[in-house]
Amino acid sequence: MDSETIRTAVIYGSSRQSRFCDRVVAWAAEQIWSRPGFEVALVDPALRVPVDEGPPSPEALQQTLVWADAFVVVTPEYNHSFSGALKSFVDSAFSAWQGKPVGFVSYGGISGGLRAVEQLRLVFAELHAVGVRDTVSFANPWERFDSEGRLTNPEMAEQAMDRLLTRLAWWARALARARREAAYA
Repeated sequence: MDSETIRTAVIYGSSRQSRFCDRVVAWAAEQIWSRPGFEVALVDPALRVPVDEGPPSPEALQQTLVWADAFVVVTPEYNHSFSGALKSFVDSAFSAWQGKPVGFVSYGGISGGLRAVEQLRLVFAELHAVGVRDTVSFANPWERFDSEGRLTNPEMAEQAMDRLLTRLAWWARALARARREAAYA
């Protein structure tokens, strides 16, 4: 971190066609953009972009991970876990995750995606990333977002996101200082 701005990569956890993840990412990114002191880049492992623009290269996606001071992973829960596409993407990098915080926004059925988050915590711990305890979770999200993708009754989710971002900012600053002061081995 070269300044007080926390460069945050928001990572899509789904690669399915017609995915609900787009709505949840849009909400999460808007919450982060509206908060002072954060800069946001969206990272979509599915590489879903207009054909005439061409997909970003894997190297460009990796450079975004290196650029980031912190991460927010938006993940659905598939069969009590997270998606294979997300696992493949996370595994494609190693040092870019190290010594950086990861926050989670999850969604799914009655559990709200929390089983996926618990498994992701183990994966990121192995990569020497710090999982932020506070999460945002949407149980039955298709009943919580309207047809335009806006969250209905957003108060509790916004409070949870505020807690997550407060912790993410604290960890991003603390870990950036630690990375500057000592070589990480």
